[in-house]
Amino acid sequence: MSETSIDTEQTTVEKLDNGSDSIDFDPVCLDIPRIYDSCGSKDCLRDLTVFFTEENQDLIGSATSVRVTRVNVISTTVDVDSVAFHRGYYSVDETFYFLCCCEVYSGTGALPQTVTGVAVYSKRVVLYGSDGCVKRFTSDSTPTLDPAELDCCKGYVGSLPKATVQVSSPMALSAELSAVTIPVIVPFIPENIVEFIGGTLVAPATQQVSTTIGIFSITTLSRDVQLMLPSYDFCVPRKECDDKNDDPCEAFNKIEFPADSFFPPASNDADSSDGAFDCHCT
Repeated sequence: MSETSIDTEQTTVEKLDNGSDSIDFDPVCLDIPRIYDSCGSKDCLRDLTVFFTEENQDLIGSATSVRVTRVNVISTTVDVDSVAFHRGYYSVDETFYFLCCCEVYSGTGALPQTVTGVAVYSKRVVLYGSDGCVKRFTSDSTPTLDPAELDCCKGYVGSLPKATVQVSSPMALSAELSAVTIPVIVPFIPENIVEFIGGTLVAPATQQVSTTIGIFSITTLSRDVQLMLPSYDFCVPRKECDDKNDDPCEAFNKIEFPADSFFPPASNDADSSDGAFDCHCT
């Protein structure tokens, strides 16, 4: 940090500390992640193939219809790599693994059978993550030895920023059965997901399930930096913890009567965004 920057910060702190309308505080230096760039996505993932174990795929092969009842993000892998000829920019490769719960119907009047499969979707975004030409070591972590970073002939390799991906609960928009016209290749599935499913996923031979999923996601690139921030006080709790009460009736009496559940709101009230009406579904 330059002397000019330090003088500017000291002047700012002195002005705030001496101001008549300011609140007393102490400047503290914190080591925290700073977000250098971020982006949001609204993706409609059309016709993703759902992969099943061999036993469940046999049910799909003889099914007449299918319905996806629930979709969850079971895992996500994130990889960061520098972009050539664009200093400070990095590509973030994201792979989402969706756990799809499906109801399979084998004929008219037959009861559905519930099976679980995995759908995979990959995307890439490019964000600015600044330059980092330092190595970071801490007492609570074991340093890793990367031969590429230790090769003197290739020069110094800068540290990569940290990529974070936040994903909302996905929405299952549609699902359908379709005949397999070209060979389908099973994508790479991490070992922990295979163990969670309970078997190896196989490629569909005659009939496959295609689903459309909607997701919202936010991707950020951050680096750990030292920032000076005003500190007003410690986070001391302002209330006492309630003692545990084992009387269920006393706890029930503290709950307000749910009048909104018995008297549904009018159309203009339901369209409002204040969230006054809630079925309290869990």
